[in-house]
Amino acid sequence: MSEKRIRTPGIDEPTGEEVRIHDARADAPDEALDSSLRPRRLADFVNQVQVTEQLGIFIEAARGRGEPLDHVLLAGPPGLGKTSLAHIVAEEMQVPMVQTAGPALERKADVASFLTALEPGSVFFVDEIHRLGRAVEETLYPAMEDGELPVVLGQGAGARTVTLPLPPLTLIGATTRAGLLTTPLRDRFGLSLRVEHYGSDHLAEIVIRSAGILGIEIDGDGAETIAGRSRGTPRVANRLLKRVRDFAQVKDRGPIDGEVALAALEMLEVDAGGLDRSDRALLDAIASRFGGGPVGLSTLAVAIGEEPDTIEDVLEPYLLQQGLLKRTPRGRVLTPRAYEHLGLPAPDAARSLF
Repeated sequence: MSEKRIRTPGIDEPTGEEVRIHDARADAPDEALDSSLRPRRLADFVNQVQVTEQLGIFIEAARGRGEPLDHVLLAGPPGLGKTSLAHIVAEEMQVPMVQTAGPALERKADVASFLTALEPGSVFFVDEIHRLGRAVEETLYPAMEDGELPVVLGQGAGARTVTLPLPPLTLIGATTRAGLLTTPLRDRFGLSLRVEHYGSDHLAEIVIRSAGILGIEIDGDGAETIAGRSRGTPRVANRLLKRVRDFAQVKDRGPIDGEVALAALEMLEVDAGGLDRSDRALLDAIASRFGGGPVGLSTLAVAIGEEPDTIEDVLEPYLLQQGLLKRTPRGRVLTPRAYEHLGLPAPDAARSLF
């Protein structure tokens, strides 16, 4: 991957510190645009008050001592701002940030090349850290605890281990599946923070802020309409805002108000509960083909033409959170609320389970 310096704040605003990111996607226009919507400071980060307050205290303490921030683990569903928080930590600490992802670190040499190239005090951000291989993970242990990197020279009986000193650093790991982290890795993080889904009022604030950065005219009703269908997720809110903007531009509907936003979201097939076509297809398949369940994951995947991982990691979390779906030892089961959402009568068997 190429190393590139990019600026992370707003499009038209001058920036302060630059952030180094190792990410091939950084050259893509959409990625740069998404980065421009990220908050720059903890004070700009909407919601997650407990997380930002804790980080604010620990960052101020570390800066007061002239030390790097302790290693940070950020857990929570996708799209809630874990990467943005990593950027903010680097910005608040006024240090460079180097970014990679767990699947990209396939060998010990990959980790070594990153760690030995860091500037003192840098933030090393590893997204999807739960996907690190065991050998790679074990390479991080001495780096996190002792600031050292053991390197084995030679092979067989003549092999010897040389320890390389590393510059002080802050490792920030982000994960959507904290339960997959090994205990030794989890215990080496000094700070463990969890981000949660957002309320509609906070999402409306984010939509209005993003609209200002993108130069989109939107009123409060339009922002609230988009926020209400954004699944509690800022990433979804920003994506829907850009698609509503496209709709308003092509249809010549002028500024985005509640009526324009509603028409655009209906065209996108995003309903009042934030469910899209794929979500409703999953619920409808269980209701119409399997009598409301229980149905196994692999069977359900074949029925709707999706991969099991997509169902488990992308579709199910929000349906479970909304109380539309339940996992049982025998398979997936619809709740009465799911039948109500689909406009179907719930069978007596389904009602008796809840």
